[in-house]
Amino acid sequence: MSKESSHRGDTTESTPTDLGAHTREADEISRHSRNIARMVVGNETGEDRIRQRCSIAVGDFSMAALLRFFHNPIPSGISALSHGLPIITDIRMVEVGIQKKGHRSPVICALDFGSDLAISRGITRTSAGFISLRDRLTDSIVVIGNAPSALLALCQIVSEGVNPALVIGTPVGFINANESKELLRSLVIPSISTEGTRGGTPVAVAAMNEIIAIFNEGRNARGSSDEV
Repeated sequence: MSKESSHRGDTTESTPTDLGAHTREADEISRHSRNIARMVVGNETGEDRIRQRCSIAVGDFSMAALLRFFHNPIPSGISALSHGLPIITDIRMVEVGIQKKGHRSPVICALDFGSDLAISRGITRTSAGFISLRDRLTDSIVVIGNAPSALLALCQIVSEGVNPALVIGTPVGFINANESKELLRSLVIPSISTEGTRGGTPVAVAAMNEIIAIFNEGRNARGSSDEV
């Protein structure tokens, strides 16, 4: 049976650095938003940090209560990043939104794969992309923020024995979004998801980028000299 994670994770006493804030004004906005989120959401665990960032991403603190963490997803994501394993996304917006600094994992989009399969089977391009990427999914990080069909296809692949290091699944909508996330949570793999029909690209990107931030802070604390 799947069990939701409930353990202390990596936190920092000061406001976490936003790798995407490239100017002083952007940094000030990021820090002020995070300080507000810390007071509302809490700041005890790494999962709290993801709840903070996802709430900021959608401008709604109710998002914090919708996030679900199963099978220690943060350590699994950090391990995959430390080995430079791929981050595979469902759509272009997710691919573009994921931070490219602070790690050496390639970020690729399923839409670049499986176009012929989508036509021949009459299935969505995103689900065809993940089917075509099957051999690259093991130990990768999968980030699905938009397409329930992609998450359903991925869950089928996982049920056949292919295990990503981490799946962030937050597809949004009224057709199969809730069902696909419930199916993800039934699998014994590290995952981050949202309850119900809410979610979307901003939530998936925020969760992934916070894991990258935690990973990067850990590298800096260790004085790592790895190329990123």
